[in-house]
Amino acid sequence: MKTDQLEKTKLDKKEKIGISVGRGNTVSFSHLRNKLIDLGYTNVSPGNVAKIGEFSIRGGVVDIWLERYKLPARIDLIGSEVESLYLFNTLTQEKTKLIKEIYIVPFGITPKLGPKWSKKFPVKEHERLFLSEIKPGDLVVHIDYGIGKFVDIKTNGQQQLVVEYLGNDRLYVPIEQIDRLTKYIGASGRRPQVSKLGSATWERIKQKVQDDVVAYAKELLELYAQREIVNRPPLGKDTPWQRELEESFEFTDTDDQIKTLRMINKDLESERPMDRLLVGDVGYGKTEVSIRTAFKMVQESRQVAVLVPTTILADQHFFVFSDRLKKFPVKISLLSRFKGEEEQKKILEALQSGEMDIVIGTHRLFSSDVQFKNLGLLIIDEEHRFGVHHKEKLKIIRPAVDVLSMSATPIPRSLQMALVNIRDMSVLDKPPIGRKPIETFVGQYSNEKIRLAIQKEINRGGQVYFVFNNVAKIAGKANEIAALMPAAKIVYAHGQMDGKQLESAMSRFYSGNANVLVCTTIIGSGIDMPGVNTIIIENADKFGLADLYQLRGRVGRSVNESFAYLFYPKNYVPEGMVLERLSAISQATKLGSGFKIARQDLEIRGAGNLLGTAQSGNIALVGFELYVQLLAQTVEKLKLTAKQA
Repeated sequence: MKTDQLEKTKLDKKEKIGISVGRGNTVSFSHLRNKLIDLGYTNVSPGNVAKIGEFSIRGGVVDIWLERYKLPARIDLIGSEVESLYLFNTLTQEKTKLIKEIYIVPFGITPKLGPKWSKKFPVKEHERLFLSEIKPGDLVVHIDYGIGKFVDIKTNGQQQLVVEYLGNDRLYVPIEQIDRLTKYIGASGRRPQVSKLGSATWERIKQKVQDDVVAYAKELLELYAQREIVNRPPLGKDTPWQRELEESFEFTDTDDQIKTLRMINKDLESERPMDRLLVGDVGYGKTEVSIRTAFKMVQESRQVAVLVPTTILADQHFFVFSDRLKKFPVKISLLSRFKGEEEQKKILEALQSGEMDIVIGTHRLFSSDVQFKNLGLLIIDEEHRFGVHHKEKLKIIRPAVDVLSMSATPIPRSLQMALVNIRDMSVLDKPPIGRKPIETFVGQYSNEKIRLAIQKEINRGGQVYFVFNNVAKIAGKANEIAALMPAAKIVYAHGQMDGKQLESAMSRFYSGNANVLVCTTIIGSGIDMPGVNTIIIENADKFGLADLYQLRGRVGRSVNESFAYLFYPKNYVPEGMVLERLSAISQATKLGSGFKIARQDLEIRGAGNLLGTAQSGNIALVGFELYVQLLAQTVEKLKLTAKQA
């Protein structure tokens, strides 16, 4: 009996809980959508499916990624009739295999279909995911033998995975031992050397990483234990003012924001100081969460410090905090080295007397002359960007006050789970309701395209980011654009400018007195500028995929339609990896998911940011998946030992 027939027969006996779709069938869209949701699949419409268990309906096309296939299936319909059915490549969207019929089973049920099925496809959750993610040529890590190159799956009496090591030596791994393998995922663009079979080097590497993991886990658990024994008066319940602030938000709160705010309230209303990490993609509402948290603290007569890594980010936060809290009697100041001596003195006195409620600043806040009357909350934006010296100071401050850390770089789910119960973490995975995907265009640079793109945005009252990552020539580029667009109000900015000049340029842009900002990648991390809905990136071929993704995320922060133009030089034809990157980002418009390659790169970057430099090195040595396995096992062992003590 064929696999599909076996699958269908087994499920027919289970009250026909699956659904069959074949060429020539008549399909009702609403029935199919509802049935797929009932079967446990996630609707990501109108975006693209990115992983097993997702489906998407767009026009006359239904995409679904079933557990038994390495690639998703596409159902093309004319009216309500299935015209074609095939597997396709998510990156190129090309057909890879025609199919006559698919039987869609409940998500997660595949391994339970009986001994014959299990014998033919003897895979558990880890194994199924592993096989769906690797292809010949990918690097894999065997826990006992190290890093090798996956070659193929051979069937000779039993199924075996073939892994090639240094000197073309091969290891044959029975599929029953597939849990000994993990896919190698390291920093983007870095390919490690494969291991040598029979060498003691791998064992030394593994032991070194294991020792470091134990030390790191002990440090985390110790910090967690310290906070458990510190008490402070709990905050009260939300006030009418708090509800008034919430109702004034221009967007509808996402489910993730609501859940996160509930968790923060629970933290603040307990006697134990909060230390929560808030992770969210660019524009997903982290700043709004931090503003509401700060306001709750201020109403209890406790002061708030907002610590950011750059003066540009400090300016942005000051602008947004001031705007959101302008209806309330809250005093907010911006403290940076660019403020005059007299102005700084007044701010410091107001902090010490308790007259100032919220101060926003860079590492200037670490200075010994900054004293608070009653500091209650420290908000840290992009903590990983601070130096070792500043991080040591944060360790001293941390146990005594409530802390909310924020990061725009996603953290892998597996790492979140490994740190559960020793690091309070909230994740904003969904964009604000009503936000539209960013229309992305890729092509050769031309003055006419630039002029039209800027003109289109200015005509609707919006603003434009023009990314030109060359400090030496940026002033000339601004003049060039001014000649193209005489009516545009143009400023330029980069990180090496004099402080006063930089502050002046950014202030003009924030206030709307300039509508085009020619800048370097200093805008790569920041907060919402809802009026900026077009970004133009010159020499986009020079950027990595994850960087392009983050830069593109600087626009599309409101309900307005937004545009990203990625230009490469005239007379240049992208090929190879550059072509793949530009093709991937032009196709990747699904809100929230990013896209698989960039998302993975960003997640590994996020893991490194959270874990620190030393642990990032360990990830490179053994691969991210094995590292997380070791960390999770170590944390569990240490927690168990602590309970038994």
